[in-house]
Parts: sequence; structure tokens; C-alpha cells
Amino acid sequence: MTSPEISKRAVRARRIQFAYPTGSLDRHYVDGDLVMSHIVAYLSSTFPEGEDFFVRSVRNHVDRVSDPELKSRVQGFIGQEVTHGREHRALNERLQEMGYPTRRFDKATRRAMKLYERRLSPISCLAMTAALEHFTAVFAETLLSDERAQALLGSTEVRSMLLWHAIEESEHKSVAFDVYRAAGGSERRRIWMMRWMTLTFLSSIVVYSASSLAHDRAARNPARLLRSIAALRHSPFLSRPVRHRLKAYNKRGFHPDDTDNTALLEHWTAELFGEQGSLVDHLR
Repeated sequence: MTSPEISKRAVRARRIQFAYPTGSLDRHYVDGDLVMSHIVAYLSSTFPEGEDFFVRSVRNHVDRVSDPELKSRVQGFIGQEVTHGREHRALNERLQEMGYPTRRFDKATRRAMKLYERRLSPISCLAMTAALEHFTAVFAETLLSDERAQALLGSTEVRSMLLWHAIEESEHKSVAFDVYRAAGGSERRRIWMMRWMTLTFLSSIVVYSASSLAHDRAARNPARLLRSIAALRHSPFLSRPVRHRLKAYNKRGFHPDDTDNTALLEHWTAELFGEQGSLVDHLR
């Protein structure tokens, strides 16, 4: 049962900025792991255009929202997503300099989002947004709750940025979903879109990460490549609890706030933005 207090939690954008000085990142910055470094770079490359698509999809249905608290959360959602897009663009430029084809993937994401908007109805685009927001929320809360996931990112600026992003994804995880409901979206459409997004999202990670790896000289070492691929089986982001949380979306009556993240957010908000928070100096 979804708690009304969780659904009505305030969503506010933070004025924040990160910096990636030249030479500050190792080539394979995810704990030296070859494949995971390329996967994270690809995912980062999709965020600017993806976040813009999410904002447009939600804005298209704001006039169907009558609840003032949800309207306020929508404004916070938009502010957070715009900031996420800006910060990922900065990270993507740094990754491009390091040899990751993030600009090419950014353009591919833009084409895909525009195609969806031409071919799908606005309510289907919103259902797609709600589905992808579930993916990002589950992965975000995995990062925040699993020390193994945090250890992969070491102590780099990428770690700081992804922890901030994870907090905000967790804070607004039910906004697009609630707007979809307010707009009269059906359970059937919601579940169908999640199944389609599961197929396309996972296949895109495989295809584009493989394309990125093909241009990495380190991937020409078969022993290192196979070792890195084999390590994916033990990734905290592919664990059984993560898979179960993703599949839960396909149940009728599901709501993102069925998983209470209150304690998790309280801990990390204090850790990053409390009086002695590690990211206070990043706030503007």
C-alpha cells in the first residue's frame, strides 16, 4: 500500500555544479572495469536528450493535474531533470575527451526520442517516461543502498555526481507515474510500455556498449574483455532483488512508492547536503 506521505513528499531542484579537470579520471573510471566503464558512459550519454523527453512528456499533461501538491512536485521534477541534463552534458564532454563516443550516442538518443514523439501518442510517451523513470529509480536506489555499487565509483567526481543524481531520481520517482494516472492512462498501456522499454532499453545497452568497446584498444585483450564480461554476473545492478523490483512494475496496482525510500533519502541527504555534507561546496 502506497503511503500518502511518501507520494506527497516535496521535490525541489538543487542548484549544483560539478567539475571534471583534465586528467582527473582514469580511462576506465568504474573501478578499472572495462565493460562497466563503457556501459556507464553510454547511459550518461542518453541522459541529456532522455531527460528533455521526460520533461516534454510530463508537461504535455500538466493541464490534467488538479492536485496542487502534484503540480508542485511536477515543477520540482522539471527543475531536477533540467539540471541532470546539464550536468550529464558536462560529464559527457569529459568522457568524449577520454575516448568514449558520447556525442555520437547523444545524437542517436535525440533521433530516437524524436521518432517516439512522431510515432506515439502523448499518453504513450508519458507511459514510456514513467517506465524509464522506474528503471532509473531502481538503479539509483541500488547505488544508494548497496556498498558494492558505491565502491565501483571510488572517490571521483563521477561518484559525487551520480550519488546526487541518484538522490533526486529517488525523490521524484513517482511524479511521471502520478501524472500518467491523473491523465487517465490505463494499466494495460502502462504495463505494455514497460515490457517494450525493457526490451529496447536492455538491447540498446548491449548494442551501444559493444560499439563503444570496439573503439577501445584495451578491449582487444581477450582475457581482460572476457573477465570483465564475466564479472557482470555479480554486478549489484543485476542482482535478483533488482530484477524483482523491475518486474514488479508489470503488476496491476503497482506504484513506485510501494518501496519506501524515506530512510535512504534521509541518510544520503544528510551525508551529501547536511552541515558537513560532502557536496555542500558544489551547491551554488
